[in-house]
Amino acid sequence: MRTPFLACAALLLASCGGAASPTAADKASEKRTGIRFSERIELVKPDTTAGLSINRALQNRRSWREYSPEQLSLEELSGVLWAAAGINRPADDHLTAPSALALYPLRVYAFFAEGIYRYDARSQALERVAGGDHRAVAGAQPFVATAPLNLVYVADLEVYERRSMPAEQARYLAGQDAAGYAENVNLYTAGHGLRSITRGSASPELLGTLGLDPERYFFALAQSVGK
Repeated sequence: MRTPFLACAALLLASCGGAASPTAADKASEKRTGIRFSERIELVKPDTTAGLSINRALQNRRSWREYSPEQLSLEELSGVLWAAAGINRPADDHLTAPSALALYPLRVYAFFAEGIYRYDARSQALERVAGGDHRAVAGAQPFVATAPLNLVYVADLEVYERRSMPAEQARYLAGQDAAGYAENVNLYTAGHGLRSITRGSASPELLGTLGLDPERYFFALAQSVGK
């Protein structure tokens, strides 16, 4: 016969500690708002209490190369971008990801079938850069052209100029920063039932498509995200 202590412990585990993932009721209650593509997409504030524990997300994390054509919801997109480079300390505009020397040189671009957008962390919004489907320039692998979302991290090398460091070191630091952004996304997707992969390649046409000067800007890293 169970002691009262063991019975209470079993009930506690069943009610709040034993579930490995959100219940069906939790899933049903989550908002799923469609994305309305226009010049500006207003994102929503992420729910910082949602998702699996960090240990469960680490257990689930892996690289995916197969994606459904289904678009992310507005809530999912908002969470992914906030995880990558959202502001989590408004007092000083510091982000969810670290940055070498706290310089934050990276720009985050989101590639959809409907166009390319740049992420504005301060206003939690996306600003359209170009219309049309340019996903193929965001990577070399075939699945990139059909993934519902590709993120591209581009560094503004002028940010490093006041530090008087060699260009090679600036590119190295930018790559370190991009790795932090990307892994934040990988953990977010693993904890919210999504898929992602970090990629090191993009088309030579990428910076031109974004209207960026290759003497000033540096492609650091990319990701594909979906379901």
